[in-house]
Amino acid sequence: MKTWLSGPGLAVLLSLLLTACSESAGSTTSTGPTTTTAPSIAPTAAVGDPARDKLASILARGTLVLSTDPAYPPQSSLVDGAQRSTNTKCALNQLTAEEVEGYDADTGKLVAERLGVEPCFVSPPWSEITAGRWGDRWDVAWGSGALTDDRMTRLYVTQPYYSTPHNFFVPIDSPVQDASELSGKEVGACAGCTHELYLKHELKLPGVDVSHVVDDPVIVTYDAEPPGLEATAAGDLDAFLAGEPVGTEAISAGAALRMLPEPAYVTQKTGYLDRGSQLSQTAFAARIDEILRALHADGTLKSLSERYFGVDYASAAGLFDMVPLGQVVE
Repeated sequence: MKTWLSGPGLAVLLSLLLTACSESAGSTTSTGPTTTTAPSIAPTAAVGDPARDKLASILARGTLVLSTDPAYPPQSSLVDGAQRSTNTKCALNQLTAEEVEGYDADTGKLVAERLGVEPCFVSPPWSEITAGRWGDRWDVAWGSGALTDDRMTRLYVTQPYYSTPHNFFVPIDSPVQDASELSGKEVGACAGCTHELYLKHELKLPGVDVSHVVDDPVIVTYDAEPPGLEATAAGDLDAFLAGEPVGTEAISAGAALRMLPEPAYVTQKTGYLDRGSQLSQTAFAARIDEILRALHADGTLKSLSERYFGVDYASAAGLFDMVPLGQVVE
């Protein structure tokens, strides 16, 4: 359907075009975790109907609401002693940019910066995020979620922002040297995560042939990875399957764990948008992917990964080809 602009709508568009032309191409912003060149927002996106279009709704209210787990370092965690901004647009039940940090959280901040809005954070259960039908309570989830066939039935996915191996972690004094030795043993996993699906031999990743080497484990699930890793270090489990960054962070923090060297599989970490939203996601998804590709191209996400993980997990994700997925965002 074509939309013809006249009267007030045309005036708004002309005003935006004049503003965009008057901006310096080298202007920078400093509200995010890094100082980056922020491209102008496409003027046509701003004249959408906020009652029907997700991007227009975000721009109209001036905030990007992101889901995060503040107890999931180094991806996201609370900032000690942080002071909430007095002039924030974030709701009282939302965390502000000053209060949360980490690779996931800072990715959201960078995207919000380039959209020209304020990032605000909420903390729904992971099972609600992956289930879809969010009721527009938040806009996008960068929570280290994997790009899987199953989740794409309920969620739209963005250009991956990093990719990670997933490994088995065992107590430091465990005799286990190879994952195949865990068959029939008690192995922990995050409930509803790719780790649980892998242990059930149900994990399907786009373009990847997943090889299963652990047969018939006794699966013990946890709401998140950190508590499961703690239980494993305490000797309550024979092993725990976790993302490499999460497990190595636990070891760095003093957990008595050892990582088995061979990854079970590798996933592309993607952002999620809700297929069940009442608002059109088309313009929003396109703008998000444009921003993420720019953050890959200028090395921002690589630097962010090296800052939080000490490893470049980002570059491979920037090369991931979204075209074969055949995703059509509506």
